[in-house]
Amino acid sequence: MARIIAGVGSSHVPAIGAALDNGKTEEPYWKRVFSGFEKSKQWMANTKPDVAIVVYNDHASAFSVEMIPTFALGCAAEFPPADEGWGPRPVPTLKGHPALAAHIAQSVILDEFDLTIVNKMEVDHGLTVPMNLLFGTPKEWPCQVIPLAVNVVMYPPPTGHRCYMLGKAIRKAVESYPEDLKVVIFGTGGLSHQISGPRAGLINSKWDKSFLDNLTKDPKKLTRIPHIDYMREAGAEGIEMVMWLIMRGALDDKVDEVYRFYTVPASNTAVGHIILENRHKAANKDKRAHAAKSRQAAARKAAHRIASKGR
Repeated sequence: MARIIAGVGSSHVPAIGAALDNGKTEEPYWKRVFSGFEKSKQWMANTKPDVAIVVYNDHASAFSVEMIPTFALGCAAEFPPADEGWGPRPVPTLKGHPALAAHIAQSVILDEFDLTIVNKMEVDHGLTVPMNLLFGTPKEWPCQVIPLAVNVVMYPPPTGHRCYMLGKAIRKAVESYPEDLKVVIFGTGGLSHQISGPRAGLINSKWDKSFLDNLTKDPKKLTRIPHIDYMREAGAEGIEMVMWLIMRGALDDKVDEVYRFYTVPASNTAVGHIILENRHKAANKDKRAHAAKSRQAAARKAAHRIASKGR
């Protein structure tokens, strides 16, 4: 069966994509940001997922004020990069997994989460920047991708609890899919930032770090945070952090925190990043190692018996 093996949280600051596209990654200001993802790229290269489910928010590229789905699942065969006003980013077109996406849609909708099914969609920096940060700049993305766009732009966005429970429904759907697939789920956006108004430039590192702590240890505490607290403590755009709870809901209750990175600022945003692995993944590694040792021991005993008979 398919299984979700890990979750990734990552900011999706558009200026990070611009720095990457314009060859500024080695400049001191940006090197501080990109160096924080080097271990993550190695982790992803070693993990080799078959599919990435990427939870992000659209920035008026695929949707507009004329149509605002709360949750929109990309079920297409491919997703080209969107033109956000200065041409599409120079990144590969994402290859979807329509069969798994359709299966998730059916399972989740029958579990009473009203997803919007999208069969044609362009994706913007909200999705492509985290892909670059975790996969680098390949000519083709190394895995298939299922986008899940969440409305956190127009009021009312979904609650943290609703997002967390959607994550659990997605996990159930993935685990009922018969093909043997390794799936990694992304939660993107945030962390604290506000891009306009009297509080423009707000960053709350204390809030951000507490959020990351609880994401690992006590995610249910985060599900009880109301919208107004995100606005007050993390800025108007801090509400994007509820998308990380979809990722967290799709994981085990107890997880292993593999890596964390936090830096400020990138443009006007606090950059947060975390990798969480399901503990059964580690357990499976141990079982495979034990099985391999058992086979080696059995082979040595058999060789010893054969050698003894030959004497």
